[in-house]
Amino acid sequence: MNLDCNTIQNALQNQFPEKVSDFVTIHDMLTFEVAAHANLEVMQFLKNDANMQFNFLTDVCGIHLAENEPNRQLCVVYHMHNWVANIRIRFKCFLPIDAPKIKSVVSLFLSANWQERETYDFYGIIFEGHPQLKRILNMDEMVVFPLRKEFPLEDGGRTDKDDRFFGRESSCV
Repeated sequence: MNLDCNTIQNALQNQFPEKVSDFVTIHDMLTFEVAAHANLEVMQFLKNDANMQFNFLTDVCGIHLAENEPNRQLCVVYHMHNWVANIRIRFKCFLPIDAPKIKSVVSLFLSANWQERETYDFYGIIFEGHPQLKRILNMDEMVVFPLRKEFPLEDGGRTDKDDRFFGRESSCV
């Protein structure tokens, strides 16, 4: 069986009609959304189904989309690779900012252990069932998650970054 984006999309829509959506192909990579409560179930299908064989979890990472509505502000992105057919896919699961919880996929891919810890550390996303979810790169005492866009990047009161001093305004002499 030739595995292509249409085949993968049809298989997922037949298997999980209410749990997958928004399929799009970007740079030959199929991208779609999975309901957050179904991430483990869909990933298990993609890994274990005889036709899918996505046996390598390339990446797990987070995104904070501050401009989204509150129940879709945090996102977990999974990249998977089928080495047999040399096809990569990406799927996203959106989470609410006030209760960012999703099932851990460490039971399917041990490599997710470190990646989920990193995502927790930087975005505060809680991976339920993770064997040791704790900070991995930041201090344990830290109470914020540094890659959330909850704080301004620069101090608005700084005068050394005034555009006038860099010739960016016509009023500069």
